Amino acid sequence: MSGIIASISAFLQNYVSAELIVFIISLMPILELRGGLIVAKLLGVPLLVAAPIAILGNIIPVPFIILFIERILAFLKIHGPIKRFAGWIEEKGRRAGAQLQEKYPKSLYFGLFLFVAIPLPGTGAWTGSLAAALLGLKPRKSAPFIFLGVLGACVIMSLIAYVIPGAFGL
Repeated sequence: MSGIIASISAFLQNYVSAELIVFIISLMPILELRGGLIVAKLLGVPLLVAAPIAILGNIIPVPFIILFIERILAFLKIHGPIKRFAGWIEEKGRRAGAQLQEKYPKSLYFGLFLFVAIPLPGTGAWTGSLAAALLGLKPRKSAPFIFLGVLGACVIMSLIAYVIPGAFGL
């Protein structure tokens, strides 16, 4: 992942500011805030400048995913080239959601927060928003937990990208 991030940022650096690169990378699925803060450190963007930019870039897609992913999947199940895959995603999400709601009815939102906050591959605001929608969680209630998860991921990634390397003079 580090090589991909470095290639993208090297290309973009010739055309746009470092801050815009951080914003664009933070908007992207998979890379999200995690990639944005790593690139910010590599480009020399100070943490106090990079963190708000990465947070903003990471949370902008959240309401769109929560509100529209079901409609998109419904359209793709009928018209898209990935009909079976779209149906499989929806079915798997609904099944898993029913199991989780039955097993942990009072802790789904806290679990959503943790899922977004822990910066591991396959987690983050994009996947958390998709999960919230497929689990049938209320958008107005899900969004704050996703936002808090993004803030948690920002704290963790700030430590990893800025604080710990700084302690070793890197």
